[in-house]
Amino acid sequence: MQNWKLTLAYDGTEYHGWQVQPGFRTVQGELQASLARVVGESPLPQGSGRTDAGVHALGQVASFVLASPIPADNLKRALNRILPASIRVLVAEPVEEQFHARYSARAKSYEYRIFRSAVCSPFLVRYVHLCRWPLDPDRLRTAAEIVVGEHDFRSFAATDPELQERNQGEQIPPPLSTVRTIFASEWRMESAELLVYRVRGNGFLHHMVRNLVGTMLEIGRGHFTAAAMAEILARRSRAAAGPTAPACGLFLHSVEYDEPESEREMEQLG
Repeated sequence: MQNWKLTLAYDGTEYHGWQVQPGFRTVQGELQASLARVVGESPLPQGSGRTDAGVHALGQVASFVLASPIPADNLKRALNRILPASIRVLVAEPVEEQFHARYSARAKSYEYRIFRSAVCSPFLVRYVHLCRWPLDPDRLRTAAEIVVGEHDFRSFAATDPELQERNQGEQIPPPLSTVRTIFASEWRMESAELLVYRVRGNGFLHHMVRNLVGTMLEIGRGHFTAAAMAEILARRSRAAAGPTAPACGLFLHSVEYDEPESEREMEQLG
């Protein structure tokens, strides 16, 4: 039995999110079906987290166990031949038995893309939030800085769907805490037309990034003061925050893990 780690990129527009759901097309479902065709086994790939319907990924990570012996390059090549063109395996690699895409993760990064010009290309519109009203960059910057550090983000969380989540037929207990640590949070103008919010943290609640963005955009428009971000955090109530930004602008950028024990030992020996 070999534990595998896949790094994936996908366009989430046509999928009802990551997690398998009866009657809906999902990224996890497509990957499971493709594995069945390639190796004759159909483990349920465990993702680093669930992206919602319409959310994209530049570096989602999935793990699963296979009994079939297959070289990593062959697995990557075969899956990319079978998977829809909107899902690509970037890296396939065998990993240590204890590795789990979700529970081994130490940090994640997301980015949210906003288009600022009057006319958006039809080749870009599926990947940005069209936001043409005036935004104060200083207000956005201040609001983003306020969320850095350890906070209770209950004001920015939707009802947590982990209450209903099932993993291989077993109920997973929901997390009791809504406290998370944000390591970096910033807005940048990537071009005259593209405004991007980037955030890196040790974990994120359901809809947390989209709710942060929606609230910051309201601050940028002047509907809240920048200082109100701290007050919203303190309220610990979803009703205190702004609207949820559309899914189309959100990308799971990358997932970080500790260095495997075997690699650390090799470095120490070297």
